[in-house]
Amino acid sequence: MISYKFGLYPNQEQEKRLLEVLDRCRFVYNQMLEGLNKQEGKPNRLELQNSIPELKEKHPELEEVYSKVLQYESYRLFSNLRGLARLKKNGKKVGKLRFKSKGWFKTFTYNQSGFKIIETGKRHDLLHLSKIGDIKIRMHRTVEGKKIKQVTIKRYCSGKWYALICCEQTIPVKKGVEKKVVGIDMGIIHYVTDICGRQIENPLYLNKYFKNLRKIQRKLSKKKKGSNNYQKQKIRVAKMYERIKNQRDDFLHKLSRFYVQNYDFIAVEKLNVNGLIRISYNARNMMDSSWKRFTQFLSYKAERAGKTVLEADPGGTSQECYKCGKEVKKSLAVRTHKCPYCGLEIGRDYNSAFVVLKRGLEEVLGQGLSEFTPGETEPLPREISASSVVEPGNSPR
Repeated sequence: MISYKFGLYPNQEQEKRLLEVLDRCRFVYNQMLEGLNKQEGKPNRLELQNSIPELKEKHPELEEVYSKVLQYESYRLFSNLRGLARLKKNGKKVGKLRFKSKGWFKTFTYNQSGFKIIETGKRHDLLHLSKIGDIKIRMHRTVEGKKIKQVTIKRYCSGKWYALICCEQTIPVKKGVEKKVVGIDMGIIHYVTDICGRQIENPLYLNKYFKNLRKIQRKLSKKKKGSNNYQKQKIRVAKMYERIKNQRDDFLHKLSRFYVQNYDFIAVEKLNVNGLIRISYNARNMMDSSWKRFTQFLSYKAERAGKTVLEADPGGTSQECYKCGKEVKKSLAVRTHKCPYCGLEIGRDYNSAFVVLKRGLEEVLGQGLSEFTPGETEPLPREISASSVVEPGNSPR
């Protein structure tokens, strides 16, 4: 399955209908949760789903919502229930599922049927949603897939609407590890350092907008909660966060696409970001870096392209010499790796990238770095800011 995200542009009447559907889906979810709490023994999903016709008799306004949209709320409820069970199994302290108050629901889903894309040949196409109507949609790219399985309508806090279109797609068979391999070390000053000598500066978008964000959040705190001015200022804050997220995602998409297009095997660090944040004085910049999101982008793009991404153990990558394997202890302030055993002297992050690749290859193939050499250095996309501290042609291997 693959998802595409397209902007929706409903008129005033259509937006009112969309908000009504959201609120009625929330109502059905809460009613089913109440029924779930009354059940004894193992939860019965079929019984809850069969209670929807009775709800429609008591509340005729539910007839204005497409039937499968309401049925999907039972899937959402039990999906949340399974999520709690997994957390409890992993040793987390969890409570019960909560009822959703007004404003908490952001999405509703048309599953299998009730939707249709109408091509107009103009700037905006039309998305037909049963019992809502034809809404303008900006299809900025071609949907690739055998069949559209479902459409999820999502409302952001900024007031914007989006359609998430899910469709089937054939995943190519992985080719296996070929000669074009790369190891990547991730950091705060330089977002990534790879074995070809590229060091890409971390844009840290939150820092860029931090003063403006603090200013508008301070204004929000002075508004009376629930007032019209409070809601307007809340939207301004949401738009600022959305701008930061969009710029960060744009950078991560371009960077991940570059590595997937140019390499067959990509080794990255399997970072425990939550653990690092708890013990670090630089937690804000760590969270702004979104290393885990970058890894997710790499993984799904690589899967679609038939490439391989492996997350290697990050423990001691900066202390281990990639050439001889000896441990060379150094503090975080020391940015150069100098090995007293084999005489290797290179950048600390550059050495870490080789160690990450070495561990990745050993885990997958049981082979070291000797049979692989860095591929030809492809030029970075123009949009990505980069500075090479080690020229690829002067690689120590």
